[in-house]
Amino acid sequence: MEDKFKKLEKLRSEALIGGGKDKTEQQHKKGKLTARERIELLVDSGTFQEIDSLVTHRSQDFGLDKQKFYGDGVITGFAKIDGRPVALFSQDFTVFGGSLSEAHAEKICKIMDLALKTGIPIIGLNDSGGARIQEGVISLGGYAEIFLRNTLASGVVPQISAILGPCAGGAVYSPAITDFTFMVRNTSYMFVTGPNVVKTVTHEDVSFEELGGADTHASKSGVAHFVFNSEVEVLEGIRKLFSYLPLNWMDSPPEKHFTSDNLIIPELDKIVPDNPNKPYNMKDVINLLTEDFYEVHGQYAENIIVGFGRIGGMSVGIVANQPKVLAGVLDINASVKGARFVRFCDAFSIPLVVFVDVPGFLPGTEQEWNGIIRHGAKLLFAFSEATVPKITVITRKAYGGAYDVMNSKHIRGDFNYAWPTAEIAVMGPKGAVEIIFKKEINNASSPEQKLKELVEKYTEKFANPYIAAERGYIDEVIFPRETKKKLIDSLVLLKTKVDNNPKKKHSNIPL
Repeated sequence: MEDKFKKLEKLRSEALIGGGKDKTEQQHKKGKLTARERIELLVDSGTFQEIDSLVTHRSQDFGLDKQKFYGDGVITGFAKIDGRPVALFSQDFTVFGGSLSEAHAEKICKIMDLALKTGIPIIGLNDSGGARIQEGVISLGGYAEIFLRNTLASGVVPQISAILGPCAGGAVYSPAITDFTFMVRNTSYMFVTGPNVVKTVTHEDVSFEELGGADTHASKSGVAHFVFNSEVEVLEGIRKLFSYLPLNWMDSPPEKHFTSDNLIIPELDKIVPDNPNKPYNMKDVINLLTEDFYEVHGQYAENIIVGFGRIGGMSVGIVANQPKVLAGVLDINASVKGARFVRFCDAFSIPLVVFVDVPGFLPGTEQEWNGIIRHGAKLLFAFSEATVPKITVITRKAYGGAYDVMNSKHIRGDFNYAWPTAEIAVMGPKGAVEIIFKKEINNASSPEQKLKELVEKYTEKFANPYIAAERGYIDEVIFPRETKKKLIDSLVLLKTKVDNNPKKKHSNIPL
């Protein structure tokens, strides 16, 4: 019996060393952690329960039959983060460069299947050279099996991806399907085709970092939601993101204990400038109203802000126009960014709090030719479709179709508040006057003076929240300092909200 125990101990020890000491040292020299070190930093100490540690590949060609490592380049199992369960896999670059084989894929698929059955989030720590070329189409089939499960799990359990090394070819599509993607500067890359292929096909000379580095995907493509300078920061970031999320679509978002004797915040009364064309930072509003705010997609489409926060201890998704960038206008990238975030929150029952200061959609041929109509409709569609609690606060401008799109009362906003500084109109006063009173202005002895007079009259009559309030489109005009109390009271009341969309197979969002 003792011999059998010793054999198990030996096999377990071999499984723990991955590709060996030399490969581990190479990983560290690149500034990268090993697959097991990453797991230890990510999860609660002592909670990781590994499965399939003794799996090996089945390949016989190209000398692979003589190269077998337990685990086959990926560590899979279950653990806890802040006491809550997760399923995870961590690719081991020390074994065949973390390349995906049939057995490797089967291990990932197994934990994904179990995660769906048990209703727990899936976290993938990606560090792979791609498909194991020696296995040919078998490895490609493995990728497709993972993609299928990513798709089926979408909206059922949260899925989080960390890119902690190269991620090329078909390997990029699994992270792309998941809900959130983290990257590390200078060590992680994502691209469908690498710099060498790009140069051969298009004659462009581009570096790994320029083509598919972390900052490229965070600011240009929008593929990366979070970017950090080290793997340790990435793993801490995943833990923080997880603290806002429910385990699955039927679970409730976690709440933290909250007590406050005074919910009145006088600083809010001073944020919006007297000059309606002067910018201010909407993040100042968000930071004053939330106990903590974790921005998503912070470097991408900065004219709209999305992220998670807590208001009264309750987890909420925040969507806000940013008047500091492009005056807070909605363009293609901002619309897509906002729509994806809104749909995630709706899928996982996270209430939405929306702060509005939007002058409209960005004009121009580039926007029109690239489909601002279709892409802008995505944000409209997402807000209209969402059945979670939805609260809107209009801080200043809400012009034109953008007023409708930003969770207006007309698309099922539950509580819609406005500050006294709000301007709700078809367009800005000057543009409206120039259209309505065109002849009168042109025929005046002093067109400039006439325009000024008419703009002042129009502003006084229409550039305010009171006509909308008279119609019930705004539930209440509130002092800015009262906002936090109004939000907490509204969120508490809406905890029992039930709303449904018509029965259907699925909707057809304008992709």
